[in-house]
Amino acid sequence: MTPDGLVEAIASALTELGVEAPVEIALERPRQADHGDWSTNVALVTAKATGRKPRELASELAEYLSSQPPPYIAAVEVAGPGFLNFRVDSGWRGELVRRVVAQGRDEFARHRFGSGRVGLEYVSANPTGPLHAGHGRWAAYGDSLARVLSRCGYEMQREFYVNDRGSQMRKYADSLVARKQGTPLPEDGYAGHYIAEWAKEMPDDVDPLEWGLAKAHENQRETLARLGVEFDTWASERELVEAGAMETALAELRASGYVFESDGALWLRTTAFGDDKDRVLVKTDGDPTYFLPDIAYHRDKFTRADHLIDILGADHHGYIARMAAAMQALGHSASDYEAIIGQNVVLWRDGAEVKLSKRTGELVELAEVIDEVGSDATRFTYLLTSIDTKLTFDLDLVVQRTMDNPVFYVQMAHARLCGIARNALDRGVIRAPIDQVDLSLLVHERETALVDVLITLPDVVREAALRRSPTRITTWTRELASAVHGFHHDCWVVSDDVAPELSQARLWLCEAARIGLVVGLGLLGVSAPESM
Repeated sequence: MTPDGLVEAIASALTELGVEAPVEIALERPRQADHGDWSTNVALVTAKATGRKPRELASELAEYLSSQPPPYIAAVEVAGPGFLNFRVDSGWRGELVRRVVAQGRDEFARHRFGSGRVGLEYVSANPTGPLHAGHGRWAAYGDSLARVLSRCGYEMQREFYVNDRGSQMRKYADSLVARKQGTPLPEDGYAGHYIAEWAKEMPDDVDPLEWGLAKAHENQRETLARLGVEFDTWASERELVEAGAMETALAELRASGYVFESDGALWLRTTAFGDDKDRVLVKTDGDPTYFLPDIAYHRDKFTRADHLIDILGADHHGYIARMAAAMQALGHSASDYEAIIGQNVVLWRDGAEVKLSKRTGELVELAEVIDEVGSDATRFTYLLTSIDTKLTFDLDLVVQRTMDNPVFYVQMAHARLCGIARNALDRGVIRAPIDQVDLSLLVHERETALVDVLITLPDVVREAALRRSPTRITTWTRELASAVHGFHHDCWVVSDDVAPELSQARLWLCEAARIGLVVGLGLLGVSAPESM
């Protein structure tokens, strides 16, 4: 958030000096704090066309801008080969605090550049058992991305695709029956401990497939709800197929001219859209491949959304090109479909990888992770690193109530800000109306550092949306928490040694920082406790 009018002032100065201003004038934060608050390379970009040396032009710009300084600019300096550095006055950061408070949690860091409906599909685990720990990463990432995109103006449609047909469902049902009757499992059946547990619950007079499907669906839904993850649509593959969605999709693909027969099978010419080879739609025995119902499902999703995003597992790289090709064959543009590949999760305990569940002796269930560390720590930890990198989840660390625990560190920052407000009330100090408070008093280095991190959230949210990276917000919450803890350590807010005017300014700074943390943590789906 740059000072109002600064870019316009630089453009006007260039014009006054006979230089054509570029379409965009870049302003950046200098890497070194002693170089000022903002910097631009505009003299380096435009000097050559004017026959001037960059530093010479920068000096002329500095002189002009110093004679007619833009609002909140205290000094303009020339650095290096021709950079312009700007220093803001104390009133600028105070104005930013005022803006954050005025916008509040509902409007601060909210954008409206997004438009249209976005269909976001994630998790989509087979309904043949509980969710495992790896699914939690997809759930946390997908839900947080949906929150970020929604805050940027997109209308979100959250989808879970239930693969409730096919041989895996029959094997699952047969496995339940086998465990119920004490007979051997079918070949390639499900041997998980949960199968034995669920089989005990299954009544004798039910269809094992229908009962098993409902049981798995209920279990998965309850686990996701514990993480604060809900879906607008639970799309049943079986219902789509029974409604004739495959036949409809196939008819449209035929009409497109990209379907052909070869060796007794029916193919889609996906190579016409950049895939490395054509794909089979219907096998020689007349049965459809899994690709055809998936195409039908994505076609169906486009009835609810203008743009589709799939969040896929690490082994789905080849899926993207073929599905993108199928959507183009159905008449959608290449930009209407995108997919994000996530990497796996490695659980650690006692310095070693956890491959087995304590309870079942198999892969660790997501519910077990939530039981052990809680929903907040689970979500925050899943969002610590980018989805396209492998994540190490240290179970020992995330249960610790110490500053070494990232989620505790951030939540404690919010609790401290709330504690400062409570302490003020206990001492009879009530925040005055903000328009009556001199926020230009916020000049301590801890105060300015806190404001400087706080005001970057709008840009962080925008980048998180455009780059599909909620992890940027996780990083920002940790940076703001660090600034809060530093402020808490060095700046008394209500004390006999602090002037009442400064106390008032600091109380409003605390409120602005608290709003920022509430917004950031909310986008991550993590709570902001008032005490810890």
